[in-house]
Amino acid sequence: MSLASWVNSRYEEVGPVKWLAFALELVAAVVLFLLMAITCVDVAGRYLFSNSLDGATELTEIGLAIMLFAAMPIVTWRGGHVVVDIFDRVIGGRMVKALALFAALVISSSMYFLGVRIFELAERSLRRGVVTEYLGIPTGYIVEYIAVMSWFTALGMISYGIYRIFANTAK
Repeated sequence: MSLASWVNSRYEEVGPVKWLAFALELVAAVVLFLLMAITCVDVAGRYLFSNSLDGATELTEIGLAIMLFAAMPIVTWRGGHVVVDIFDRVIGGRMVKALALFAALVISSSMYFLGVRIFELAERSLRRGVVTEYLGIPTGYIVEYIAVMSWFTALGMISYGIYRIFANTAK
């Protein structure tokens, strides 16, 4: 089975979004595997050789940021967030759609402006040459990645929110 047929059989998205979702999930999976390997090496080194892996904490923190922000746009696009719909039956369909659109606008604009602020902090970190304590990894690049993924999440939220409202209207 080719990669294209495998992706087509397992992803519901269409067009380039399907491949973007695959790529981001692949990044998250590889980073999760590397986090597992780092933890195993660190624990084995600590208990068997009385010497832990230098910088394991820094690598774990960076890996968690990469993994979380790689998965966030996909979860947002698929509508995988926790939603409480206690009042949906009480307030009616039109009000639910209006509130869904409002929520999509608020969340996407919040993620956009959060990304802008995070990008400004990344630029400042790069200008000042901020690096991690033990390994000396420049933190600005990781922070820029977080900003870009926040923008992807904002785009996914607004497009998913509008899609969901119009898809429900068509039914």
